Amino acid sequence: MLISNIRIVTEQQVIENGTVEIQDGRIKRISDQIIKEPTIDGGGATLLPGFIDVHIHGADGHDMMDATKEALDGITAKLPEEGTTSFLATTMTQSVENITRAVTNAGAYESTKGAELLGIHLEGPFISDKKAGAQPLEHILPPSLEQFQAWQDAANGQIKLVTLAPETEGALPFIEKVSSTGVVCSLGHSDASFATASAAAEHGARHVTHLFNQMSGLHHREPGLVGAAFMNPALMVEMIVDHIHVHPDAVRLAYQNIGPERTMLITDAMRAKCLPSGTYDLGGQDVTVENGEARLEDGTLAGSILKLNEAARNMREHASWQELARITSGNAARQLDAFDRKGSIEEGKDADLVLLNDEGDVLLTICRGEVAFRRGESS
Repeated sequence: MLISNIRIVTEQQVIENGTVEIQDGRIKRISDQIIKEPTIDGGGATLLPGFIDVHIHGADGHDMMDATKEALDGITAKLPEEGTTSFLATTMTQSVENITRAVTNAGAYESTKGAELLGIHLEGPFISDKKAGAQPLEHILPPSLEQFQAWQDAANGQIKLVTLAPETEGALPFIEKVSSTGVVCSLGHSDASFATASAAAEHGARHVTHLFNQMSGLHHREPGLVGAAFMNPALMVEMIVDHIHVHPDAVRLAYQNIGPERTMLITDAMRAKCLPSGTYDLGGQDVTVENGEARLEDGTLAGSILKLNEAARNMREHASWQELARITSGNAARQLDAFDRKGSIEEGKDADLVLLNDEGDVLLTICRGEVAFRRGESS
C-alpha cells in the first residue's frame, strides 16, 4: 500500500509532500517525494501516528465492564472512526467479582482487526471516597497487593496501569511494589497533599489520571495533586480536553507548565460515545447525556463522550503537529513500553496511522497495515 501527497509528521521532521509505503502490517518506507499512482492519494492531508487512548471505558453502546467479547469487539471496531488505533480498556470501581469478570475477559481478548487492545487500565477501587466522582462509594477499597495480584493473574498479566489515591492506607508500599513489576501507577481520584503526591512519585508513581478532575486542586498554601502534576518531571499527565471537564484556559495553563513531553490526551469515554442523547448505564448508575455532557442525577460528570480527534482539534491552537503526535500517541506508547512498535511514524514500526484534514476530521485510519476506517464509507 502506498499513501502519497500527504504531510507526514515524524519525530524528526514534518515532510510536507511525501509518501508512506506499507507492507506486511508495518511501515516499510517513508519518502519526501510524491508518486503519481499511489494506492491512496491523501490530497495534502496530514498523516499522524495512530492515536493511543490509555483511559477509555466504552463506546457505541459497549463498556469494558460488560465483560463480554462482544463489548470489546464493538469498541475495537468503533475507535478507528476517531483515529484511535490502540487503547487500554478501563475498568471502574465495582464489586470484586465484577472487576474480576471484566479483567478476565479483557486479559483473554485477542485483537484481530480494528483498534488494538494493549492491556487494561484498572481505575479504582483503590481510590478516595472524597474524590470518587462517578465511582460508586460502596465498592471503594484500600490498596491491596493481594487483591491486585489476583486481578493481574486473572488478566493474564495484562493490567498495564492502575489508578489509586496515594493518601490511602498502604498506598505507598503498594505503589513501590506494583511499580517494580512494570505496571504504571497513576495518582487519581485523590485528595492527596502536595507532599503525599510527591512521596508517591518517589515511591515509583509516574502518571496522573485526568488532571484537575476529582483531585486536590492548586492552592497557594497547599499545591495539592495538581501542583505535583505541574512540578514533578516524573509524572505523565492525562487531560480530558473536551472543554467541559477542563476550562480552555486551564488547559492552556496546564500545557504551558507541563509541556508536550508530559501531556497525554485521553477521552475517559463511556458507552454513550457515538450514540444519541439519552440515559445510559455506567456501573449500575444512570447517566444522562445531553449537550455533549454525561452526568449522574446529582450533576456529577460521569466520564465523557469525547472522541480523541476532537481532543486533538481542541489542542491545535496550543500544539504544533509534532507536539500533537506526541500527546496523542508517542507519550502513551512510551509510558506503556510500546514505543519500539507504536507511537511514531518510523520505518519498521506498526502501520498504525491516521489521516486528518485541516479541520481535524478523520479521513482514514489504518490499524496494523489494514484500512479500518475511511471517511465516506459505511462502517
